[in-house]
This record gives sequence, structure tokens and C-alpha cells, in this order.
Amino acid sequence: MSFCDTIWEDVAPLRRAILDHPFLNALADGTLEAESFRHYIVQDSLYLAEYARVLALAAARAPSAAGRLEFSDGAKVAVQVEEALHQAFFAQFGVTAEMAHGSEPTPACLGYTSYLSALAATRSYEELIAGILPCFWVYWEVGCNVKPRAVSPNPYAAWIDTYAAPSFGEATRRVCALVDEAAAAASPATRAGMATAFRNATRFEWMFWDSAWHRAGWPI
Repeated sequence: MSFCDTIWEDVAPLRRAILDHPFLNALADGTLEAESFRHYIVQDSLYLAEYARVLALAAARAPSAAGRLEFSDGAKVAVQVEEALHQAFFAQFGVTAEMAHGSEPTPACLGYTSYLSALAATRSYEELIAGILPCFWVYWEVGCNVKPRAVSPNPYAAWIDTYAAPSFGEATRRVCALVDEAAAAASPATRAGMATAFRNATRFEWMFWDSAWHRAGWPI
């Protein structure tokens, strides 16, 4: 099996925990409280600003034209397309620009973005892109899982449709291909580091949903 197939199976319990999370179950059946979703989209906007920087760094470090194009395009999407979606949700759920700009990252958000930034600054390109991948792949799986069971009408339909869109799946497959290509040429030690990066980023994905569900902030 390829590196991505192997690590995807390895994190199956984490993926199941994400799909079974009450935040996503409530989002699917339309009963998620607006305040929990507001918490999520504000934190996600903070996350995306940093994720775009990490993608740009991956593009700069990519050894191939395909990698440079994919990650630079991904940074553009993070800034433009998803931020536009957030603005629509900000208006729908009553988040003002002042509220968004005045918010600080929660421990889950800061931990996730800081981890990705640390990969970009101190680890190999291979480990960096393995850590980037779960944000694509987990969201694609979530979108495909939630869409068939989502009630209609659903106040979160636009969010669901974004991550269940075939174009998002195609982007995920392209990043998977880059990660597999990098892993195939990597040493066993580097592949082990890639697996750790992928696993940790998937853990942060669960933590992000859980933080939104509990509307968690700093404990002190």
C-alpha cells in the first residue's frame, strides 16, 4: 500500500471519533446551536490565516513544479474562497468584523497552527506536507459523511456543500499524490516522521471540533 493508504488506515480510530463527534452530528441534523457554530467559524478564520502561510511555505520548499503550483494554489484558496464563505456565515450568524478581529486563538487553534508552523520551520518538507494533508483529507471525509445524512433545509448547508464538493475531493487527491511521491523517495526515518506529523495533525482536527462544541477558551 502507499504511504497515504497506510497512514489513513492507521488513524481510523481518530477518523471515527471525528465522524461521531456531537458537533458534526448536530450540524448534520441542523440542531447545532448557533453560538457553537459562531465559535467554530471565528476560530476557523484565525486558523486559515495561518494555514495559508504554511501552504505558502510548503510551496516555497517544494522540489517540483507540481508541488509549488499545488501549495501556492492552496494558499490562495485558503485566503480567498474559504474566507468568502466565512464572510457569508459571519453575516448569517451575526459575527461582526470587530468580534472576529478581537478574538484570539483558543488553545486548540493555536496549538494546531503552531504545530504546522513548527513543521515548516524545523522539519523536512516531507513531514511538513504530511502534516498539511489532514486538513484536506479529514474535511473531505467529513463533508462526504455529513452530506448524505444532513436534514434539508439545513442552516449549515453551504458549509456542508463546500467540503463535499467534487472539486475539494480532487484537491485532496492531488495533495495525497504529492505526499505519496515524497514518501516513496524518503528514508524510513523520514517516513516515520511523516506518519507522526499526519497523526498529530489528525488529532488536532478532533480537538478543533471538540473545542467548538464546548466553546472552549483559555482555562486561566
